[in-house]
Amino acid sequence: MKKVLMIMLGAGVVLAACTNQKKETATNMVNPFFTEYTTPFQVPPFDEIKLEHYMPALDSGIVLQEAEIAAIVNNPEEPTFENTILAYDQSGELIRKVMSVSGPLNSAITNPERQALAREMTPKMTRHRDNIALNPGLFQRVKAVYDKRSELGLDAQQLRLVEKFFQDFERNGANLPAEDQAKLRTLNEEISKLQLQFGENLLAESNKNFRLVIDNEADLAGLSEDVILRAADQAKKDSMEGKWVFTLDKPSMLPFLQYAENRALREKLYTGYFMRCDNDNAFDNKEIIKKLVQLRHEKGQLMGFDNFAEYVIDVNMAKTPEAVYDFLLKLWTPAMKIAAADRDAMQQIIDSEGGDFKLAPWDWWYYSEKLRKQKFNLDEGQIKPYFTLDNAVDGIFYTANKLYGITFEKRDDLPTYHEEAVAYEVKEADGRHVGVLFMDFHPRDGKRVGAWCTGFRSSGYKNGEHIYPIVSMVMNFTRPAGDTPALLSFDEVSTLFHEFGHALHSLFADEPYNRTSRSVPRDFVELPSQIMENWAAEPAVMKEYARHYQTGEAIPDSLIAKLQAAGTFDQGFITGEYIAASLLDMDYHTVTNPVIADVREFEKKSMEKYGLIPEILPRYRSTYFSHTFTGGYTAGYYVYLWAAVLDTDAFEAFKETGDLFNPEVAARFRTLLAKSGSDEGMNIYRQFRGKDPSIEPLLRKRGLK
Repeated sequence: MKKVLMIMLGAGVVLAACTNQKKETATNMVNPFFTEYTTPFQVPPFDEIKLEHYMPALDSGIVLQEAEIAAIVNNPEEPTFENTILAYDQSGELIRKVMSVSGPLNSAITNPERQALAREMTPKMTRHRDNIALNPGLFQRVKAVYDKRSELGLDAQQLRLVEKFFQDFERNGANLPAEDQAKLRTLNEEISKLQLQFGENLLAESNKNFRLVIDNEADLAGLSEDVILRAADQAKKDSMEGKWVFTLDKPSMLPFLQYAENRALREKLYTGYFMRCDNDNAFDNKEIIKKLVQLRHEKGQLMGFDNFAEYVIDVNMAKTPEAVYDFLLKLWTPAMKIAAADRDAMQQIIDSEGGDFKLAPWDWWYYSEKLRKQKFNLDEGQIKPYFTLDNAVDGIFYTANKLYGITFEKRDDLPTYHEEAVAYEVKEADGRHVGVLFMDFHPRDGKRVGAWCTGFRSSGYKNGEHIYPIVSMVMNFTRPAGDTPALLSFDEVSTLFHEFGHALHSLFADEPYNRTSRSVPRDFVELPSQIMENWAAEPAVMKEYARHYQTGEAIPDSLIAKLQAAGTFDQGFITGEYIAASLLDMDYHTVTNPVIADVREFEKKSMEKYGLIPEILPRYRSTYFSHTFTGGYTAGYYVYLWAAVLDTDAFEAFKETGDLFNPEVAARFRTLLAKSGSDEGMNIYRQFRGKDPSIEPLLRKRGLK
């Protein structure tokens, strides 16, 4: 015990030294990470946290966790749940505090200095995680508890925590011989560096390296006034006042592709998009892809699998790559059949208008809008006036309140990381605190593309006290233009509901241990988000939140009827481009020979193998496929469609009752969200639904049946 005490005292001395030495000379302020935040709800004091605070705090956190691990390893007492498993689960608090700020901000408000910091922190954290995962003494103590787990009188959650930690150690190389562990360390560090560089290249290429500049007003033909105003605003921002600028951000790009009559300019803009990081310049990602595929394949084989996809999917609901391929290809054939029929119909429109050309990828959005109008007398311009950003936010709050009774109070007194981010306190119906929700809506330099949900603190417990979550939704939605508010496409509205579903998952999580809180398989994690999209499209819900920005009138039944009728329109394209990207992801990570000579050729052959029609590109081409090559959804992009089976089946549980907000079903689904890490994904789903999910609701929803 004396030795353990000395270790902990030593850690305290080191931490105190770091704290004392890292004061800002200008303000004489202590590093905020070393103190308890005094802000409301202990939201990070973003205005006080400077770049120079991160590394000292991370270094101190690493030293402290090393001491915590040493205390576990050197404990002379027999390994128990409390002195080994629980002690390990509670270790690393300072590191979590630092990383939960640095990670989200590097995605939302990055700059060269913050990127340089991330390049320094990432390999350091990779080495630290490997030092823990490959610590033989710690593994032996965890294994000792695991081996006798059935004799310890553990409850279900304690037992799951033990089993998850043991699985983690095995999957992180604890059973490998020393020589292979050394290889694994090298692989992990190289992979983490390459993934970070891939993302940095994509951010630079998307935000800075392409602009479609228009100086002839005639080239704006077909575009709506709000789109033109936003392009003029972008030109002012880029110091080109009097011109119009379109970027590769989807709120800027997609309206141009949908409505601009100038075909050559549509081609130029779309080419700029699909050639991102494939221009043989400083931001080219092809060599990174080659290295990543090879290194990941080596890691998969080192861990005892034939390829990296096998290693990843082994702990997912799908279990094997073969199951993933089988699932995707079942939906691929009907999707391509519908896409081909739509292509032929669009070609007929081109021919009837005297167009002397074949439909190309940059034409799809333009002629799809014409086909939609032809079939349903509906275009995006009729819909958008009802979907202001404020209306859509009202819609998600209305839906959550009807389902769960929670409320959202805007809090201007909370610190935010950017002037555009807004904060809400989330409360139960009886006023009890649930958590804090940030929302950050619009694209800007230094913000990565897409939409995501992250957090500055996870739900948990410390000394029996509930630690409430701080969640952040980050989007890249259409900006206001002049006096016109931000008018969203229905796709953007669906994205808002989607990310809000992730936020609810984080806000409701209520489990006792860090490791198992929200610990769900990758192909389960999109269920909480995608189910919310179903309410966005329901007429009864839409009547509540979709109101014309000028008149305040609710969206008319006639327009809702058109939306409903067009609900399956373009699903061949939407589903097809998604599956194409999913298959491409799988092909990269199931290769027999991981040495890829030519990334473009690999992608081309992959798509030809499945019969992707040439008028459609994969939703993400290789060089900007961040889902897989920055590490979040590696060998896992398929999960959105896998979860779509779950979400449509789960929504069916509400519809079967005749009440979209049925309180009993909502209570069961909230339990699923709160306790999703307490068991395996399919078991959790069956507890909610009472049976296995059916694919039929998804086929009906997408018109693929």
